[in-house]
Amino acid sequence: MENVGYIYILTNPSFPEYVKIGYADDVNARLAQLNRSECTPFAFRVYATYAVDNRLSDKKIHNIIDTLNPSLRSIDNWQGKERKREFYAMSPEDAYAILEAIAEIHGFSERLTKCKMDEDAQKDASEAKEIEESSRERMSNFSFFSCNIQKGESIEFIEDPTHKISVVDDKNVLYEGKEYSLSALAKKLSGKAYSIAGPRYFSYKGEPLNDIRQRLGV
Repeated sequence: MENVGYIYILTNPSFPEYVKIGYADDVNARLAQLNRSECTPFAFRVYATYAVDNRLSDKKIHNIIDTLNPSLRSIDNWQGKERKREFYAMSPEDAYAILEAIAEIHGFSERLTKCKMDEDAQKDASEAKEIEESSRERMSNFSFFSCNIQKGESIEFIEDPTHKISVVDDKNVLYEGKEYSLSALAKKLSGKAYSIAGPRYFSYKGEPLNDIRQRLGV
């Protein structure tokens, strides 16, 4: 094939509910361009590519998706102008299924490539998921007393139960003579560089605090 380009599917754990579907003559160069931006916490990753002979073939893909379900596409208004983005509210698996069907129809299945998630991508995905879950959990305001855990009782850091931690009041604990919130102590003991939800890192009498909260419905 001459003048080969690629329709690509990109993912980014910064917004896991979307995929980016576009076209590039050089996918790696496009990826490098996108990842130079500091506007997203995590990097874009290539989920799949489909080799084509024509430039800007992604427009045909966009038209197909827009026809099937126009609500999937990210469209907003900025300073009175409509912006149609290459982001779609769908899973990468669903996006891949569309390319796969098109490849099969045209007899070019061999041009379709799904990329394996490397270790860095797995780490980013795991970290992004933890940040999202932690943010949601922090909003729920864990209460020791609601979980029937009283002042003076001991809890354990799940990753290392040898730490001596005791409950000070409904929200805080004492560790090495200093008071901490659960989240602050979890961040200190885990060495995480980002804010996390404390209850997922501690247990009481062998039961994770989150499990206790869910069991009691508090």
